[in-house]
Amino acid sequence: MKSRGLIIAIAASAITLTSCVSNKKYSSLQGEYAALNKEYNATQMALAESRANNKSLETMLAEARKRNQELKDDYAALQGSLDQSLKQSAQGSVNISKLVDEINASNKYIKQLVEAKSKSDSLNMVLTNNLTRSLSRDELQDVDIKVLKGVVYISLADNMLFKSGSYQINERAMETLSKIAKIIKDYRDYDVLVEGNTDNVPISRTNIRNNWDLSALRASSVVQVLQTKFGVNPSRLSAAGRGEYNPIADNSTDTGRQRNRRTEIIITPKLDQFLDLIDQAPEHEATDDTTK
Repeated sequence: MKSRGLIIAIAASAITLTSCVSNKKYSSLQGEYAALNKEYNATQMALAESRANNKSLETMLAEARKRNQELKDDYAALQGSLDQSLKQSAQGSVNISKLVDEINASNKYIKQLVEAKSKSDSLNMVLTNNLTRSLSRDELQDVDIKVLKGVVYISLADNMLFKSGSYQINERAMETLSKIAKIIKDYRDYDVLVEGNTDNVPISRTNIRNNWDLSALRASSVVQVLQTKFGVNPSRLSAAGRGEYNPIADNSTDTGRQRNRRTEIIITPKLDQFLDLIDQAPEHEATDDTTK
């Protein structure tokens, strides 16, 4: 790691150079580090209070926190080298401005990630509340709404949407889908993935070979209804079939198989918003500009 090579070279030059590092300058560096450490601790508290639910964003946060800790360790190593050199010799000169800049950039990036995460959590909460309020008590018996890792999941019971072994949507399901479509249209910055799921009971129809086909056809049916009947922008929609391979209950019982036969509408913030944050991450390598 180039930043560690820089620190070792700086510490070595601190012993041999002829200019003096004054106690005042050293005390100033200590004060600056204390301020940076305080800011970092405040950032840590903000991270702890936010709900780290979105997997992609949590990964970026973990990388940023790891980088910040590495910078702190580098700073501590440099301070130890300075202490030793000051004891051995009154002569030395060290420039740590680049390291300080990196710590500041890392803290700024963590704050940016926390703000983005907080915004996403707040929008998801509002979206979920609006969905719940728009559905009737009877509809909520067949619709399950929850937020996992920053993503909103709307699970629709199979018997509410389709007849057994069919991918044609019931007319009675249209009112429920119209309410869901309205919420989706209100949140234009979110993408929508529709996933079909089945139990493990084999199916054989003239135009349906197996549960893979059935789950994919059901997801496609819901996507097309959202587009053609209720005007959801098709560029925001995706359809996927999971077959019998994403169960949430035991297929050995009737109740378990009924729970597994479901269609999930998954609403998530657009990934490009978080990818933009990656592009804005602070550089991880420092230029070796040791003064000789």
